[in-house]
Amino acid sequence: MGWGHFKIFSFLILLQFLHPCFALPLCTDSRAPFTPNTTHLQFCSYNGTTCCNSADDLHIRSQFQSINISDSACASLLKSILCARCDQFSAELYRVDSVPREVPVLCNSTVTSNSTQSNQDTNNFCSQVWNTCQNISMLHSPFASSLKGGVVPPNSNSTKLTDLWQSQSDFCDTFGGASDGESTCYSGEPVTLNNTSPPSPPSGICLEKIGNMSYLNMVPHPDGSNRAFFSNQQGKIWLATIPNQGSGQPLLLDQSHAFLDLTDEVHFDTEFGMMGIAFHPRFTENGRFFVSFSCDKAKWPNCAGRCACNSDVNCDPSTLGPDNGAQPCQFQSVIAEYTVNGTASQPSLATGANPSEVRRIFTMGLPFTSHHGGQILFGPSDGYLYFMMGDGGGVGDPYNFAQNKKSLLGKIMRFDIDKVPSGNEVSQLGLWGNYSIPKDNPFANDKESQKEIWALGLRNPWRCSFDSERPSYFLCADVGQDQYEEVDLITKEGNYGWHVYEGPYGYTSLRSPGGNTSSGSIRPIFPVMGYNHSEVNSNEGSASITGGYIYRSMTDPCMYGRYLFADLYAGAIWGGSENPINSGNFTSSKVAFNCAHDSPLNCTFSPESSVPALSYIFSFGEDNKKDVFLLTNSGVYRIVRPSRCNYSCAKENASSVVSPGPASSLAPSKASFLRCSYEIFFILSSFLFLQFMNFV
Repeated sequence: MGWGHFKIFSFLILLQFLHPCFALPLCTDSRAPFTPNTTHLQFCSYNGTTCCNSADDLHIRSQFQSINISDSACASLLKSILCARCDQFSAELYRVDSVPREVPVLCNSTVTSNSTQSNQDTNNFCSQVWNTCQNISMLHSPFASSLKGGVVPPNSNSTKLTDLWQSQSDFCDTFGGASDGESTCYSGEPVTLNNTSPPSPPSGICLEKIGNMSYLNMVPHPDGSNRAFFSNQQGKIWLATIPNQGSGQPLLLDQSHAFLDLTDEVHFDTEFGMMGIAFHPRFTENGRFFVSFSCDKAKWPNCAGRCACNSDVNCDPSTLGPDNGAQPCQFQSVIAEYTVNGTASQPSLATGANPSEVRRIFTMGLPFTSHHGGQILFGPSDGYLYFMMGDGGGVGDPYNFAQNKKSLLGKIMRFDIDKVPSGNEVSQLGLWGNYSIPKDNPFANDKESQKEIWALGLRNPWRCSFDSERPSYFLCADVGQDQYEEVDLITKEGNYGWHVYEGPYGYTSLRSPGGNTSSGSIRPIFPVMGYNHSEVNSNEGSASITGGYIYRSMTDPCMYGRYLFADLYAGAIWGGSENPINSGNFTSSKVAFNCAHDSPLNCTFSPESSVPALSYIFSFGEDNKKDVFLLTNSGVYRIVRPSRCNYSCAKENASSVVSPGPASSLAPSKASFLRCSYEIFFILSSFLFLQFMNFV
């Protein structure tokens, strides 16, 4: 592959950051909708789940009054339009062009055949607004902020729509949009989605075994090839080649040649080790990657950071005592930056890395010896680094770290690792390493909270993923205490309840020297999926969830769109389906699984059992083809065609390509154009591919 290939591929990767796609209930500030403490809003008719509190409601009322509309029919329409900011889908309604808007996208046509919106939205609301309000004067008109076809009359704050737009067509070309399978529009009423029959559960998942070794992390190579990086908990990373399905070949990985060996730096134990790896979005250009691991400061001088048990969170490490023989904060959680070695002409061709740290991103001492999470991921839409951290251990989070915004324990953090702070900035902001705070982090300007926090109230997030088709779907499995294992849909400033709640159930800690948080003082976001401990094999005596992926491969079309997760101990796999689509409402059920009779490597079966013995299911992985893998104690397994295990799937032979669904016959408006990042990606991919064939 030549340099021209890399330029094109890197450009395509950058294109994915241009336009976010919102496809679930989400507010314009990227926070989750909520139920206000008051019974209902006084001005806007949004009861139940909304994006407005009483202060927002009052602000919208004041804005409406300042517009001073004399016509009652137009005033009624304008009120509903202003109140659309309270809609639980307001992120989609107001930011379709990824630029903040004053007016939501107004439905200007009938709903397309692949729309998820209810039939109430079949009216041409944009035309109704034009016909009713075109000749009505408005002070400080919200429509005047988008002048696409007219000029504000001089020396006047009062405008009519006809002063700014020559026709209904011009007006609706700016503000209108159709509802389709990927976006919503505003029809004058709160957005609702179609309730459809949930898809039939799949017959089962067919697996093939392609590796015998145990790994904790799998990351596809950023160059888009059939290679992937695998790492184990002990501290090694390997670069492997993934065989084509049907080839009968196992994973090509040389155990004697590690891409990076950090076993001297990594402290390995049951809940310690190399916990995560992540490759920079421009890895093919800069060769940068990041490793999350545990270290022991008693054995390694470079393992030294601030203790998470400190006076800021009313915790004194001298009062904790040893935990499993370790002193408080003897073990540390680290994120460090590395780079490929310089022997390769291009970063993508490198087969090894320089073992010396380029930069220490983060170091934090751990008060106890469990619940450290440790996974790291780059956000597909923002390019920031997300870091999943547990509550630090101790039964019931005794110091209430997960709810304390002055603590980074029990949180998902978000770093800008491309902007290196000065020493003064690190000291003044109280940072835990060499990174910057993204400006839109929810507590970036809050002096009483840790600025790194993106979400809170987590016990031990164990394996998170972004949906490759809808990046706003950020799903994390969170390990429970005694009763419930949960899957959470992560949003900005989302509070997932621990230790006030364990999943959907109220929780009371038996020991709380760090105090408690009252249920009335938080807005908990409850799990979208999960299971009770009683649902898994009681003979195991334990339960611990392992998060996976929304399945986006067409290898098993009957699994497409389902979120897969598992239990570490019980050898059980669940599939979760969303209904209605784009609603954020999921139902899940166990899915049978078996091993293909022609698996490249033989699967092991338990005595008197027809189910393959996977042992511990540590993690899931996904390659560049979107095929999903299980990383287990007994080896690496890949999901393959269901017919190889004699599972029935009517869709398996229906089509060998992904159907984009029926296309709309309507020309896109300016308001609905370029809605989602992947639309741009595929359109420009095709164009650049042609350019590549001709000129590179």
